[in-house]
Amino acid sequence: MKHKGKATQAALKLIFWTLVALVVVTSLGIFAALVGTFLAAMSGILFGLWALFALFCLWFFRDPEPRVPPDGDAIVAPAHGTVDVIDETTEAEFVGGPCRRISIFLSVIEVHVQRAPVAGKISHLKHTPGKFINALNQESAAHNENVLIGFDSRERAGEKIAVRLIAGVLARRIVPWIGAGDEVARGERISLIQFGSRVDIYLPPGVQIRVKLGERVRGGETVIAART
Repeated sequence: MKHKGKATQAALKLIFWTLVALVVVTSLGIFAALVGTFLAAMSGILFGLWALFALFCLWFFRDPEPRVPPDGDAIVAPAHGTVDVIDETTEAEFVGGPCRRISIFLSVIEVHVQRAPVAGKISHLKHTPGKFINALNQESAAHNENVLIGFDSRERAGEKIAVRLIAGVLARRIVPWIGAGDEVARGERISLIQFGSRVDIYLPPGVQIRVKLGERVRGGETVIAART
């Protein structure tokens, strides 16, 4: 007889695929139950790890108030960290010529809020894409992603000072809190760099440098140079 057994085959096919679906659903249920049991057992540890992470974040993003020096001739450090470069260079973009540079390396354990080195007006703010070389490498200043902030000082007529915020291998986010045209006080918060990085400050040639190589400085507080 033609087509004999086809109905039975159709029935068997339905039985097979419904069994497959039942096995899949049951397996997913068992897996979900196991995962749920595991997560329930681990919940105390997970919340403990989260609490440690929360405390680390609060510590890492700490923002202590600096004791800003009252001396009108003082120029303060723009960042917390270690001075590892003091030299003479040329900054053509804002300063427009020869200047003295102090470079401050920020390790991952430093305060990462930056502060205005002088009182004045933000006349220049430019983000430049680049590489993410380890900020321990002093060449990172020339090649890494950075933000250049230019200050027209109101503490001395015609004085231009620039601060370059430099990304590092871990510091992939620079967050300026100021904009072009803003007026800032000496020691005022201007930006945040997340994780290790570097900050360069470009000073007029005639200033007297007050820090030494290897010295640790505090943003908004340590006098790094003075006008003569």
